[in-house]
Amino acid sequence: MELSECVTQKYGRLRKLVVSSSDMDERESILEVECDEEALLPQSVRADGQAKAYRGIKGELGNVALLLFLYLLQGIPLGLAGSIPLIMQSKNVSYKDQAYFSFVFWPFSLKLLWAPLVDSLYLRQFGRRKSWLVPTQYLLGLFMLYLSVTVDAMLQTDGQSGPDVITLTAVFFMLAFLAATQDIAVDGWALTMLSRENVGYASTCNSVGQTAGYFLGNVLFLALESADFCNKYLRFEPQERGIVTLSDFLFLWGIVFMVSTTLVAILKKETNSHHHTKKKPKEETQSVMETYKLLLRIIKMPTVFTFCALLLTAKVGFSAADAVTGLKLVETGVPKEQLALLAVPMVPLQILLPVVISKYTAGPRPLDVFYKAFPFRLLIGLGYAVLVWWTPSVRQEEGFPVYYYAVVLLSYAVHQVALYSMYVALMAFHAKVSDPVIGGTYMTLLNTLTNLGSDWPSTLALWLVDPLTFKECQGAPRQTCGSVEEAGLCVREGGTCVTTLDGYYVESLVCVLIGLCWWMFFGKRMKRLQEESPAAWHCRVVK
Repeated sequence: MELSECVTQKYGRLRKLVVSSSDMDERESILEVECDEEALLPQSVRADGQAKAYRGIKGELGNVALLLFLYLLQGIPLGLAGSIPLIMQSKNVSYKDQAYFSFVFWPFSLKLLWAPLVDSLYLRQFGRRKSWLVPTQYLLGLFMLYLSVTVDAMLQTDGQSGPDVITLTAVFFMLAFLAATQDIAVDGWALTMLSRENVGYASTCNSVGQTAGYFLGNVLFLALESADFCNKYLRFEPQERGIVTLSDFLFLWGIVFMVSTTLVAILKKETNSHHHTKKKPKEETQSVMETYKLLLRIIKMPTVFTFCALLLTAKVGFSAADAVTGLKLVETGVPKEQLALLAVPMVPLQILLPVVISKYTAGPRPLDVFYKAFPFRLLIGLGYAVLVWWTPSVRQEEGFPVYYYAVVLLSYAVHQVALYSMYVALMAFHAKVSDPVIGGTYMTLLNTLTNLGSDWPSTLALWLVDPLTFKECQGAPRQTCGSVEEAGLCVREGGTCVTTLDGYYVESLVCVLIGLCWWMFFGKRMKRLQEESPAAWHCRVVK
């Protein structure tokens, strides 16, 4: 039950996205470094080059609607990717397989690596952002259409083998990579699609559009795909299947991607000021290299290097609770669609929490809030382990009682308070220390490392569940359950594999102990970084 640190949410396998306004700041800073004339203008510009008076957001509702739709499209493959681990868990795949699939969620945390290329390399005749947006969305549509034909076979299980996890991981990794690339292009286009007066609406379109897309691709899909949910709430006569299947859903959105991308390519024109400049592609390539050199110079500063190391290790203590709990709940019989739907009532809380917490992080020492919330989040992780242990005992023939879901919802809400306290504190500190000369690049680098600090421990936590789990074969003498093959042999001999020690509980305890050690030995070191002078954080830019 990994809990997202931004607007996009998944209940179960949750993964964060680098979709903050700092991404748009990065786009803006790169534009400035390249001396690009495609800049934000205080006035709208007509096709004849003459300025016209700006009349408020009503004059740009079409552009706002387009941005919302593009971000919504971006959320669809991410929501689908978030639903696959829950579907695989219901098919009894190993946690090692879940660890493989968790790499699908890495591209959004790594997109800074290729963002400068997307910003700088393009076909001028077609448009700076459309050069990447159109082919990327066509590929997304083609991948979805391909999956609509093959995904059932990939997820199919028989007596000998389970889902084809490697192929699923490869295909959905490409979907996530393409969605991250589309995000870079749309973020950049938003800066020039909207006037300077209304460019603030771009971040709103980002968060609202991605959240809506993720909801459609994850929560709504899991609900409509579930036969139990549809029979209970949406049908008069029960049927064996849900209203939609994964293949149907992929085919529908594959067609939507292909048609909408074609319309954008033909009908939407970019504001292209390069007709009036003689800038050469060579200069843009040099600016890409300068951006990478700048990132390296930032990381090599001693204070920043220390902070980066702390960011990459701070969340090890939360990895078992965040990455494994939701899958364990599904394993114990909690319907995956019910877990997904529990994220819905959290939306108001997740909107209010940053507003409330920001009052305490607006001062000179925002990391004090991070430090204080840290041990409470560790304790909540132990609470999640107790919740998983308690779940089988409350299961009834007709499902789980209402009070059980109330307890899960309360646990989720308490976790959100601790999570957002730490997240808002970190974001406030990033803004406080970032060099204003290169603020966009600086903040995006710190945000990227923050997300990587969650990604790699989650993957490792999933990977270690099976090795730390011990089972024995009961009812078949001289048989063991140390591997999938041995477990199959035990069953064929008339025995049953019984778990004697669940690796999830071992991980939960070990992670909390690691987290406490980090908090005691390194937490104070992170707090002391607030005492460093501004000069320790500022990078001297060589012009």
